[in-house]
Amino acid sequence: VPKKLVTTVSGCADDAVAGLVACSPGLRLLQGHRVVLRSDLPAIRGRVALLSGGGSGHEPAHAGYIGKGMLTGVVAGAMFASPSVGSVLAAIRAVAQAGAAGILLIVMNYTGDRLNFGMALERARAEGADVRMVVVGDDCAFAAPGKAGRRGICGTILIHKVAGALAEAGASLDEIVEKVTAAAKATGTLGLSLSPCSIPGSKPSFQLAEDEMELGLGIHGEAGVRRMKVLPADKAVETMLQHMTDPSNASHLSLPPGEPPPTLCAPPNPSDPSLILPHLHPAGSSVVLVVNNLGGLSCLELGIVAGAAVRCLESRGIHIARALMGSFMTALEMAGVSLTLMQVDEELVGLIDAKTTAMAWPNIPTGPATTQREEVPAPTEGPGKLQDEPGIGPGTARVVRVLERVCSTLLDIWDKLNELDRGAGDGDCGDTHVRAAQAIKEWMHSRPPPAAPAQLLSSLADVLLEQMGGSSGVLYGLFLTAAARSLQGRSDSPAWADAMDAGIEAMQRYGGAAPGDRTMLDSLYAAAQALHSLRTPGADPLQVLEAAVQSAEAAAEATRHMEAGAGRASYIRSSRLEQPDPGAVAVAAVLGAVLD
Repeated sequence: VPKKLVTTVSGCADDAVAGLVACSPGLRLLQGHRVVLRSDLPAIRGRVALLSGGGSGHEPAHAGYIGKGMLTGVVAGAMFASPSVGSVLAAIRAVAQAGAAGILLIVMNYTGDRLNFGMALERARAEGADVRMVVVGDDCAFAAPGKAGRRGICGTILIHKVAGALAEAGASLDEIVEKVTAAAKATGTLGLSLSPCSIPGSKPSFQLAEDEMELGLGIHGEAGVRRMKVLPADKAVETMLQHMTDPSNASHLSLPPGEPPPTLCAPPNPSDPSLILPHLHPAGSSVVLVVNNLGGLSCLELGIVAGAAVRCLESRGIHIARALMGSFMTALEMAGVSLTLMQVDEELVGLIDAKTTAMAWPNIPTGPATTQREEVPAPTEGPGKLQDEPGIGPGTARVVRVLERVCSTLLDIWDKLNELDRGAGDGDCGDTHVRAAQAIKEWMHSRPPPAAPAQLLSSLADVLLEQMGGSSGVLYGLFLTAAARSLQGRSDSPAWADAMDAGIEAMQRYGGAAPGDRTMLDSLYAAAQALHSLRTPGADPLQVLEAAVQSAEAAAEATRHMEAGAGRASYIRSSRLEQPDPGAVAVAAVLGAVLD
């Protein structure tokens, strides 16, 4: 049974609602019921009230959409279970007694929800209330929907928004029903999952192999239409949109395209020039796009999916009037995504844009989504930047030999650094240094490196800051930048000792580490102390460098027994740090390569 952070299994639905209300001054609980209402109920007098609801486990749906300009109240059931007739009826009575000029129930198309909301509606009408119900079925999964019809899923939140904006503007119940019914028919949604979900205290509702994804599943874990091997994000999105709009699919969304390009989807910066999309003629449909996290997808993945969806729709000539990206209707911890498309005209876009105080509705900008935005021009380098002039002659050849040895050394210890880093970090120290080595090699192949020390170190700093990544990239960049500044106009041996000290001082100032903190600084500091001998007249630079390498290697080995005082390793208990610090080992290896 999967782990859940709940207080009690039986009380998780009540606890979640109570937590939402506790953090939301604009919400109130209805005594004796799992019903959440606007705190300013008197404000709805003379306006249509909107009620929705369903099983818990789909947060922020539906209580997150309560507020001025959206829902008046929500009736929440237990986990994945329809709310009771009594609670729905209590919510209807509460808004009716507040003076609502009609009540609309927005219900997702599930049998239990239709039955319970429908029964409450009949009882409320018998009491004289003016109540109507709109059932939303936006699922595009099934080629031949059964008698139950299309399931209601994430498209429902757009119906909440359209209905809420109309109600806030003073529209009548008849007008709201007519417009949201039409909007619901112009809405389609399709889900894709990488993992199942599980109700607290229960096992997952289904299983997917490590290399499988499921297309068209429901928000309670109901079966979809197809299982397939995991696809790259752009291909998965293309598959979803093709299925959603396929005319042979009886539940498809009819989406007239604009002038079609040669290919449906293309990733950014395609390596194949034939994948570059031509200029589109936006004569196709206009839509609102919702890229919805089903609960367990990372924000990184969601952004990738959103970008792919915009590219795919644009490639069809579809105008994306608005785009929403986030968690709008979830299925507990399911790692998956759904795409919702609503065909819109100017009036519907205006209703989507209308203000609301609902806490889960995003503050979206009033403008279209597109991948064709003009980039901000890159700034020019400042006048104080050391000029990178390619070198020539024996000095340059020596620089190339040294850098090639450094790069080959880092490639040789790739796995070793990763293994050392797994005990105290995220196991990527080797990867980071290999990126540095590859970047330096590419830079040398593109142009001869400068032979002048200051220019060389400044150029290397630029390469590492741009390509290496991680904290190491910044620290090396700081060190080399400060060292380059110290070397400017100098080439004598003592200048290298001064440069080493300047680089270390910069690393300490911004990185916060000190010698003895079990970091790369330990090796650098030990080497710097040895390099101070370069200030002695007549010192042999090679002998001094050899001593510096030996000191760095000894310092790196000594980190094995140190308590980490800085860096990611400082969060690990010292008893678990049994290997030398990988950053210190890398520095010693680099200095050794220079000596060789």
